[in-house]
Amino acid sequence: MADSRNDPVVVIGLGRFGSSLALELTRRGTEVLAIDSRPKLVQSLSGQLTHVVAADSTDLEALRQLGVPDFYRAVVAIGTELEASILTTSLLAELEIDDIWARAVNHEHARILQRVGAHHVLLPEHDMGERLAHLLNGRMFDYMEVDENYALVKTRPPREYIGVPLGESNLRRKYGVTVVCVKGKDEEFTYAGAGTVLSYDDIIVIAGKIKQVERFAELP
Repeated sequence: MADSRNDPVVVIGLGRFGSSLALELTRRGTEVLAIDSRPKLVQSLSGQLTHVVAADSTDLEALRQLGVPDFYRAVVAIGTELEASILTTSLLAELEIDDIWARAVNHEHARILQRVGAHHVLLPEHDMGERLAHLLNGRMFDYMEVDENYALVKTRPPREYIGVPLGESNLRRKYGVTVVCVKGKDEEFTYAGAGTVLSYDDIIVIAGKIKQVERFAELP
């Protein structure tokens, strides 16, 4: 299969999420066809995006005329207009777009988008709220779920592991987490190994199941 990372992308819906995505993709050198039904919004972005058009994405013929079937990847970034979001996603599936990403506002919306053809569903508001809750309630500096029950966490090492080589710590057996990398004071992150010895000033990135990384990050 050909590498599709730099293929052009269709972004449909140019609210805050969609416009930010389209602008960032453009900045990174990806060709973007941006579509929104609001002419004034399209006009405001015309100086920043090369290909931005006002069109009704729930109109199959309009999508065909814009050449959408020729794209490998599409993102439905429509927010609160759930009917338009769902219909647009189903039309992209009908046009046999290989890689459809769709934004959902809640879990029920997400399930419907998956049923009508979305390959990937994003819940940006939910994910950000969940991430912030983890950061506010613990000793974490950063938190990222990489799967339904697996996360990466940036935190400080607990006292019991200071000065102990990781290979002798039994950390994975005791807490079920792995130290992936470590950053010393005024240093860059490096991969952690069996001989890595942690200090009070270090920042570590750990990986594991969500409950396990949460438990580990709460250790004093």
